[in-house]
Amino acid sequence: MGRVVAVCTAAVEHVEIEGRVEPTAIRKQPVDGPVMARGDALAGDGVGDPGNHGGELMAVYAFAQEDADWFARQWDRELPPGILGENLRTQDVDVTGAKVGERWRVGDALLEVTTIRVPCHKLGWTLGDPDKVRAFARAARPGAYLTIVEPGEIAADDEVRVVRSREDHHVTMGLLATAYHVERRLRADVLEEVDLLPPAAGRRARQLAGG
Repeated sequence: MGRVVAVCTAAVEHVEIEGRVEPTAIRKQPVDGPVMARGDALAGDGVGDPGNHGGELMAVYAFAQEDADWFARQWDRELPPGILGENLRTQDVDVTGAKVGERWRVGDALLEVTTIRVPCHKLGWTLGDPDKVRAFARAARPGAYLTIVEPGEIAADDEVRVVRSREDHHVTMGLLATAYHVERRLRADVLEEVDLLPPAAGRRARQLAGG
């Protein structure tokens, strides 16, 4: 059993990145009090690039405090909740080891793990270093996107309980990230089990694995 360290949201803003004005909602900040998770988003959270983020499959983005601490040591800088674009900063939750289709009870909401975050140049912009995008990707600590199965309110210090694990396959967030960013030979392992995944998440896994 883990807990929510912080719930973070951001409205869409238009900023200049590498000489272009682009919409983004990556600069998320912790919210006081409960936030409703419903439909394809947390209340008050925007999506700057709907083609690559957001929607039902990627409604909520969770990132582990343990992984944030690891990156903080590697980069010798603080990484407070929200700076990586996450909605939920969690503690004592194996986010990297979470399997596609695993379900979490978070506050009153029921969430299901779907896929990894593939970082883009906006992560480098918000961190002030474009090289951090590649470093983040190759570390294979991608966080986890989740779909909202049952709506409900989520707040800091809420419990995070895995209420359904998946023992029928081995496709974790870490495996997906490693197969996509680091070791192409692992893509065959993902494709071998893709039919065991929930349909929408399976299509995304197949896409990431090049199948």
